[in-house]
Amino acid sequence: MKLHFANPMGSGDHSSAVAIAYVNAVRDVFQDKKENFDEFLKLVSDFAAKRIDVRGVKARVNQLFKGHKDLILGFNIFMPTEYEISLPLDDNDEQEGYGLAFINAKAHGLVFKDAKAYIDAVRVAFEDRREKYAEFLEVLSDYKAERIDIQGVKARLVELFKGHEDLILGFNTFFTKEYETSLPLDDDEQKGDELAFKDATAYVDAVKVVFKDKSKEYNEFLKVVSDYRAERIDLRGVKARVEYLFKGHKDLILGFNIFLPKEYQITLPFEFETGEDVKNVAKNCELPWDVLDIISKRIDFDDLFQFACVCKNWRAFHKIYWRNFLAFQEPLIVQKSSHVKKCFSFISIPDQKVYHSKKINYFWHFAYSGSSSGYLIMTGKNNSFLLMNPFTRRKMVINTSAFKVNVSDFAYRVLLAFGKDSEDFVLVALCKSSESLHVYQSRNFGWVTYTTMENPWKVVDFVVLHNTIYVVTDKANIGVLSLNSANIKFLELKSTPRVTSSSHLRLVSCDEQLLVIHITSGAVLNVYKIDFSTMDYVKLETLGDIALFYTSGENYCALSNPSRWGYESNSLYAINLSSTKCSVYLGDDNKLPKCIRPDRLQNPPRTGPYLLDWCFRHLHYEVDYSLVE
Repeated sequence: MKLHFANPMGSGDHSSAVAIAYVNAVRDVFQDKKENFDEFLKLVSDFAAKRIDVRGVKARVNQLFKGHKDLILGFNIFMPTEYEISLPLDDNDEQEGYGLAFINAKAHGLVFKDAKAYIDAVRVAFEDRREKYAEFLEVLSDYKAERIDIQGVKARLVELFKGHEDLILGFNTFFTKEYETSLPLDDDEQKGDELAFKDATAYVDAVKVVFKDKSKEYNEFLKVVSDYRAERIDLRGVKARVEYLFKGHKDLILGFNIFLPKEYQITLPFEFETGEDVKNVAKNCELPWDVLDIISKRIDFDDLFQFACVCKNWRAFHKIYWRNFLAFQEPLIVQKSSHVKKCFSFISIPDQKVYHSKKINYFWHFAYSGSSSGYLIMTGKNNSFLLMNPFTRRKMVINTSAFKVNVSDFAYRVLLAFGKDSEDFVLVALCKSSESLHVYQSRNFGWVTYTTMENPWKVVDFVVLHNTIYVVTDKANIGVLSLNSANIKFLELKSTPRVTSSSHLRLVSCDEQLLVIHITSGAVLNVYKIDFSTMDYVKLETLGDIALFYTSGENYCALSNPSRWGYESNSLYAINLSSTKCSVYLGDDNKLPKCIRPDRLQNPPRTGPYLLDWCFRHLHYEVDYSLVE
């Protein structure tokens, strides 16, 4: 195969067709070596984001496409004209390039009232210097988005809030205790490659004076410091960026040594480049959106969060891509690894795609209860519930002293719903062992426990429909959970299905319908619809255009129009702890899926991965407090 490509990026003409043709050619060549194709996409991404220089690109292309000269030369569509690759490559070009390792900063929650008060204080302090306040908001945004680490935050705030010690210390609102800032800085923060407070401040001031009329260069300097502190760039990368940024300012180049370990100090003379390569890369890094779409579908959750930080073009694409990604109704399987690997992954069956997230791995030791409103809900040994959304990275922790939290997998049946048109939320947790129903409401920071021990019935499941939380009991009674009082108001239904002590009843809301799943002692599946016009159970002969999803925690969920997302109508998809495979039960035109085999394991295995749950990223249950008195 002989390829002939134009050079749209070198000339500034972003030809989508040429770029896509090249990407497809690479994919065809490496159709049996997926890891090579993935490495190619990463290379394009790193180069466009300026995480690797021209020499590094040439070296990696030469190594990756060894034996494929046409692909090596074809890569010139991504190169500025004056830096096109020619064969044979120069020896100097065979040096290894510099990659970017994404930060894995730990999550830190904010206390809303304290945070708001602090932000207001900063606004008042810089009332006459709005650019300072704007820069502070940028630091806050970068930290929350994990574009900089805690040490990077400290360095930028010390410089930004110079003369405002109260503001420097006040930022501890955003830190957990082990990361709080103190003045003067602790001794162990001044050792090794940490910044010496006074020297660092003086150096930052010097850079600021030199670039007082060049804010772009000054901000780039702060980014170099941040990237290095967060280990997103190695020492060779630091030297290269400092060399270019401070060209003509030898004092600043040598002064940067205060950030570096002694064995890696910068020495002069340097052999400077003309600088035109960086300008051209910056000018021509806006890849066509079709190519960005290919890249985005190949990377994991953590990388997708960093995707928007590359440049304005990538950020604009990512905004639309991520909104669509969160709107997908296709469920993902949550898989948990063995005790050795300690990681989570998310599996798309139709796409045969596995997503990983190092962020979620921090919470591997928590006991898993279930998924609701896009959140994974777990319990911890500190008598708390952890709510983590892997798609938005939002984390909430709910502590309780009202009852002892059970720290074992699937100990609770859970539901998370948000207040309509508000930030308030409700967590409903049914303890399977004590049969107690616990309800937490963020609007009053309180728990209410519904004890069913004295009643002839017990609540076994719940779901949200039409902004109302419905419950079902083991006697097949349907009720409405009141959020304004500790009451359950039961519906006056004309009839209920016959149930036994071995029956299993579950609720599902789908397609504006309230469905009751009834599994009999013989593992026969029955499905009923609650007809609110007649106030009666209606037995269904078929699911119609609906698919059911089952997990080992004996939870059910449903998806309408499943064929749109790669699933069959009138079917049941089951995962359990005993296997890493998904079992499919299909019904015919006039019958429901015949049965479902119960999982033989009640607790997760200690060796090998296992399938935990189905997670619907698009669901966002809402409740209306005014509907039930």
